[in-house]
Amino acid sequence: MNLRRKLLLVALCTLALPIAGWSYVRQMEALLRDGQAQALLASANAVARSLVVTGAVQPEPRRSWYVQAPPGPITVDGYGDDWAPLTPWAQPLGQHGRLLLAADDGGLYLYANVRNIRRTRADAGDANALAADHVILTLGTAAGQRRYLLTSAAPGSFTAQPLDPAVDGLPDLLAAQWQEDGSGYQVELRLPTTLHLNVLGVGVYDAAAGGDRMASDTRTLLSYSDELSRELAQLVPDRVQARVLAPQGWLLGRTGRLDSAPDADSQPGWFASLVYRSLLATRLEDANPWSQDVPRLETPEVGQAGAGKPVAVWRSGEERGSVVLAAAVPIERAGQVDGVLLLEQASRAVPLLANRALFALLLTSFGVLLVAGAILLAFATRLSLRLARLRNAAERAQLNDGRLDGLFEQGRFPMTGAPDEIGDLARSFERLFVVVGGYTDYLRTLASKLSHELNTPLAIVKSSLDNLEHAALPVEAQPYLARARDGVARLGALVRAMSESSRMERSITAAEPEDVDLRDVVRGCADAYRALIGTRRLDCVLPEAPLRLHCAPELIAQALDKLLDNALSFTPEHGWLRLSLSAATGGVDIELANQGPLLPEAMQGRLFDSLVSLRDKATPGDAPHLGLGLYVVRLVAERHGGVASARNLDDGTGVAFSLRLHGMPRQRL
Repeated sequence: MNLRRKLLLVALCTLALPIAGWSYVRQMEALLRDGQAQALLASANAVARSLVVTGAVQPEPRRSWYVQAPPGPITVDGYGDDWAPLTPWAQPLGQHGRLLLAADDGGLYLYANVRNIRRTRADAGDANALAADHVILTLGTAAGQRRYLLTSAAPGSFTAQPLDPAVDGLPDLLAAQWQEDGSGYQVELRLPTTLHLNVLGVGVYDAAAGGDRMASDTRTLLSYSDELSRELAQLVPDRVQARVLAPQGWLLGRTGRLDSAPDADSQPGWFASLVYRSLLATRLEDANPWSQDVPRLETPEVGQAGAGKPVAVWRSGEERGSVVLAAAVPIERAGQVDGVLLLEQASRAVPLLANRALFALLLTSFGVLLVAGAILLAFATRLSLRLARLRNAAERAQLNDGRLDGLFEQGRFPMTGAPDEIGDLARSFERLFVVVGGYTDYLRTLASKLSHELNTPLAIVKSSLDNLEHAALPVEAQPYLARARDGVARLGALVRAMSESSRMERSITAAEPEDVDLRDVVRGCADAYRALIGTRRLDCVLPEAPLRLHCAPELIAQALDKLLDNALSFTPEHGWLRLSLSAATGGVDIELANQGPLLPEAMQGRLFDSLVSLRDKATPGDAPHLGLGLYVVRLVAERHGGVASARNLDDGTGVAFSLRLHGMPRQRL
């Protein structure tokens, strides 16, 4: 991973700022919610106490029948079509029945639906009517209670028969409707409002199951109270919806409505609403169970308040982007819960404040992140460029043989004046190359110094050996004398070769360039080599078009001589050689390939160094191989701005030595 990517990762660490801010905004939103919840709970407790003091909420028994408001006119026909909107709030009747009660100006309507597939039928006036499937209806007023038998042997209208003596104000006969289907039967009737009932009892008898034939579940009647609603309207704060519920959740009174028409400035957009609900808001209850038009609320919060525990809950609002705070508190009298007061308040302040804080934080964090990222990227770019400049200077300063290319003759090493760590590194590189340059110059002149110093002791040894030849030596000493003379001869050849190497470097440096067609140079060398290679075959491959280069042709011919001498040492007697010339990008390529053994992998990069040779060690009397030939080839290539290289042929039949030449610089007049 490069330096820029590492610094980019460091810049990404600034993302911890928006994450920490997001956590802070969530805590702030939770505190705002808690503050509003405590305030609404306090208001709800105050209203509940006022309702108890004014007596607006009367003690209610735990068991009661709730009378709903019908959604439209009800036709007493025994069918449940008119009751369909009220069916979700049907009250259980026995084990297999449901009861619906509704009241309007026309009277009190009763609809009972009993599931019973095993029927025993009889008319209400039959002697065995109580033994058949039937419904017991109990009506109670201040004067007393009276029971009626509701049963019929066939669908249609029927008359309910009284089972108890007459009671003032209660009718002797009741008209009702009886309908049946495959799942059971339905009973529907209407009671006049002039009865002023205070209790109502309904019982279902199943002849197949048995039981008490005269039993009925008698309860008080509950219904929505306009008087309670008016009293509640005087106590509830503005923009708050209040509902008084029975302990079982039935609606007794209501006032106010949730603020469903907010100002345009306070209406959040869809994106702000999405951000609030997904990133900021803690858990919100669904709005459906809290509908404003249902006659009964069966939420856990209402149940807790009915058990005497105040509770507050946040739920989603009906309008986009709004949330609703609901506070449910018990209405208690002498330790007895008479009802539940539910206050609901739509709140857009919390989402708006939280969204504004979050967006401000995100914008600030994004700006800081961009600035920090830009600064770090600029710093990383500058640092990378400086390091690249330092790397390029280090790679350009030293050639393959350890010599410097004149970098320090043009000036100091780059960035040595910088006061930071990179400047320290550049100064260390400069000192290192100065030392390396001095040591390289010493090694380059070492051969000439040694050759000069060795000439005198070699002359002394040679003259001493000449004198020994004229002296009378024992026969057994003659081989040792011959070996000494051979060793002196080899040392002399080494000294001459080192001197020749030094002179050759100077001659290569002093060579004068000219514009020549390299085809003529290579062709002339190939023609001369064929007389020297014996039984070996030499192929010469030249381009058809002229290939001109500003170079020293005698140096190129000398390099080819060294390459041929090296190739002949490894080419078998009847082997082949191939000398080729081709154009290359910015110069030319000259390649001499020969059949023979392949190059060792470890030596391919060292073949062109001085005093390196792959030939077998010389035997006594042979001329020593000093490994200077390929070194001269490299010097010639570098003098022409190119490189020398060696490789194994792809087919594995031999090796190829190449010269990539770009030409010598032209001298300015």
